[in-house]
Amino acid sequence: MLDLKLIRDNADFVESQLARRNGDFSIKPIVEIDALHRKAQAEWENLNRRRNEISASFKTGKLAKEEMEALRKEASQAKEKQDAVNEERTRLEAELEQLLLGIPNLPASEVPDGKDENDNKEVSTWGTINSIKNPRHHYEIGTDLGIFDFERGVKVAESRFTVLMNWGAKFERALMNLMLDTHARKGYSEVFPPILVNRDCLVGTGQLPKFEGDYYKLADDELYLVPTAEVPVTNLYREETLDEEMLPILHCAYTPNFRREAGSAGKDTRGYIRQHQFNKVELVKFCTPETSEEEHEKLTRDAEAILEALHLPYRRVLLCSGDIGFCARKCYDLEVWFPAQGKYREISSCSNFGDFQARRAGLKYRPKDGGKARYIHTINGSGLAIGRALAAILENYQNEDGSVTVPDALVPYMGVKLIEAKQARVSV
Repeated sequence: MLDLKLIRDNADFVESQLARRNGDFSIKPIVEIDALHRKAQAEWENLNRRRNEISASFKTGKLAKEEMEALRKEASQAKEKQDAVNEERTRLEAELEQLLLGIPNLPASEVPDGKDENDNKEVSTWGTINSIKNPRHHYEIGTDLGIFDFERGVKVAESRFTVLMNWGAKFERALMNLMLDTHARKGYSEVFPPILVNRDCLVGTGQLPKFEGDYYKLADDELYLVPTAEVPVTNLYREETLDEEMLPILHCAYTPNFRREAGSAGKDTRGYIRQHQFNKVELVKFCTPETSEEEHEKLTRDAEAILEALHLPYRRVLLCSGDIGFCARKCYDLEVWFPAQGKYREISSCSNFGDFQARRAGLKYRPKDGGKARYIHTINGSGLAIGRALAAILENYQNEDGSVTVPDALVPYMGVKLIEAKQARVSV
């Protein structure tokens, strides 16, 4: 959520920054409702002050009968008017909050202007893209090896749910453990949160109310399946004021994640890239405003370290103003190479939200100098999306005979070096 004072005092600047997002965002209704709300607030305070003055007059015992009668009548009228003003004030406050919740974060100054992903800026690349003769898609390789069972996934649930079988299940678990162990060595404290969250959590991290239709909600409870571990982990400290000495807080968390992906029908629906249920290890940081840029860069490097450990070619991309997420002020996408598609595909988004989420979730800290409590900066990123890492390994480590070599970093977790094509045999 944007600072209302920033909107009030710098309306032209805020409008110009929102225009960079190429969306239909306007703060004019916010400015108008804010003015009405402040007027109602001032009127309510004046009426309350007058009622207190009248009450104090009665306590003096020096009022004439006629004067007391007049003051009683005025007090009664003031109360009726104050109740009406309070009702209007409350309505305007609720309307103002809903308007604020619908406005995205302002892009950082270093974020390039642009309309969509075509205007994103490649920052760096890593790794060597191996020449693979007639590379096969991950879903072809995985099906032949008995790793993916797409048909039974549909039978058990519906389309875009997949059953991982045999070495597929072990691959997924091995990747999860590699990621969690690696991040723990970098100082991240592991969390295993609930995979059901309440509405306040999703509002706090910015998924609601903007993207209401994208998530799975329980029929009989006001609970949602988590779309990302960012939601429960960020909300661990909702409505709390932490001591600055506790910062930065670094958490990593594995969760299954659930998204309807509304509007994406027909896009990447074949294979294991875009699923309604998928596993992911998430990195979340809580820090001071002064350190957020540095912590964002470090988090991005921590996510990149997993790709490098797996020797998967990737690139870092700085998202443009038209492609950046609703809550983010700056975002790097890490994109891994898929030989069969002949292009890089997103496997992690590492975002700096500034104090945007903290204002929504009431996340503050007490400065060491004893000053007024300030809003925390939140940062997160996938470290990594496990299913996409598995798909990338199958394509980048495929062999001509249909087998798949296990990356060295995963051998201790898998116990094998090669998954052979014939009946998915393994070689130690």
